[in-house]
Amino acid sequence: MGDEPGLRERKKQRTRQALSDTAIELFLKRGFDQVSVADVAAAVEVSKPTLFRYFPTKEDLALDRIADHQGEAARVVSGRTAGQSPLGALRAHFHERLEAHDPVTGLNDNAIVRAFNDMLYTTPSLLARLVRYSHRDEELLAGALEETGGSGGLTARLAAAQIITVHQRLAEENWRKLASGRTVADALPEAHADADRAYDLLGAGLMEQYA
Repeated sequence: MGDEPGLRERKKQRTRQALSDTAIELFLKRGFDQVSVADVAAAVEVSKPTLFRYFPTKEDLALDRIADHQGEAARVVSGRTAGQSPLGALRAHFHERLEAHDPVTGLNDNAIVRAFNDMLYTTPSLLARLVRYSHRDEELLAGALEETGGSGGLTARLAAAQIITVHQRLAEENWRKLASGRTVADALPEAHADADRAYDLLGAGLMEQYA
């Protein structure tokens, strides 16, 4: 009996993963707008109410693939090395992710990642839903910035909003580079330069508080 909660939890995780994986497969194969929630539920052999217990909207099914990155900027700030500024840590982390061709940077030419990004950046409802994820990232980052000893309140929230927006715009710009036919190897130096330019601008504006 003692193992039952753990078994139930593992079963829930398997169901959630099956729903997410199946949804992405169907979305990429047939198009986001051409696949219904009922289609996904039927493919996994669960009811629509069961699906909605895991994912409130169809957009959440698609964006589950990036859910692991929720709060990443806040974690970078909280886990920075002694003497490293918040912006310095975030800049270094973004460059590291570029070198790793992390999908979250937009600079990844894996066919499935490219197809996912194509879907994300060309589907208005997904971009609108992404705003909700961004707001949560901003809240978490603002909290982490306050803990650094810099200004809190509105100043921290404004700084967090700028940083998260910069990350999103850099990722979208990198996607555009690849969508235009360029390779990762060709676009990587420019992506690094773009990131430095963005962080220089952030530093100029936030220098007194978090740089």
